[in-house]
Amino acid sequence: MIVTVTANPSVDRTIELDGTLVRGEVQRAARVRRQPGGKGINVARAVAEAGLDAVALLPARADDPLLTLLDETGLRYRTIPVEAAIRTNLTIAEPDGTTTKLNEPGAELSEGHVARFTDLIADTAADADWVALCGSLPPGVSAEWYGFVVERLHANGKRIAVDTSGAPLSAIVGFGPDLLKPNAFELAELTGGDGAALESAAEAGDLGPAVEASRLLAERTGGAVLTTLGAAGALLTDAAGTWFAQAPAVQVRSTVGAGDSSLAGYLIAGERGASPAEALACAVAYGSAAASLPGTTPPRPSDLNLAGVDVRPLS
Repeated sequence: MIVTVTANPSVDRTIELDGTLVRGEVQRAARVRRQPGGKGINVARAVAEAGLDAVALLPARADDPLLTLLDETGLRYRTIPVEAAIRTNLTIAEPDGTTTKLNEPGAELSEGHVARFTDLIADTAADADWVALCGSLPPGVSAEWYGFVVERLHANGKRIAVDTSGAPLSAIVGFGPDLLKPNAFELAELTGGDGAALESAAEAGDLGPAVEASRLLAERTGGAVLTTLGAAGALLTDAAGTWFAQAPAVQVRSTVGAGDSSLAGYLIAGERGASPAEALACAVAYGSAAASLPGTTPPRPSDLNLAGVDVRPLS
């Protein structure tokens, strides 16, 4: 079983335009979608679509519209009750795949909420193969909270993946997650350098800077690092080595949630006993498929192009 943790969930509202977004102008939406959101929820939905057991954990009041959307997907979830409504995140998607996101901060959690949520995670994780801690933290939650969760779960022998950014990302490194999933910009946050330069260099075929940074980060965490590099593909570094997977060409529709799907692909492959190279290939196939789908729609196995993913080890 894969358990995902989303401390700051959202209702994702996607507005698709027929043309380019023009600031200050009145434009009509071609299509509008409302979907359950939050990085951990996106991961759990992709895992469930693959036919594996997944449970999403989140704080939400019983009548929140997000839970209605989750019920419609059939995804299993567990919650702790809170008083405030779940935030709404807005995405504006242009025909060329450009996405503009406006994210609300989320409802504040009290110390009591955080304590109950931590207990829920520990209880649910008892039967888990992986626990994925995903996304931003809402107001009221310490940047070190993910680290405290990692310590508690590691004491029980659990494997933990972390996908976050900003202060929580900086704080988690010293707690030794089993898998860290940064993008190029987050990798640069942790190791110094320029994320845009890392990604553009990789797209031009120069993987050296990203490889060096990924290996440095893996040494610091003691675990594996799965680094997504946009359209170029992704790197996986662990104690055994480093691999690069080149992404297949796709018609990009929305990049929102593509990184979440990459993490899901890695965990799905791991559940099925894949090698590191095979897990990386699955991660890239899932991320690419997600970018070709509207909104935060999770890929299904039928959406994947595993044959189009080229994986090679790097010395």
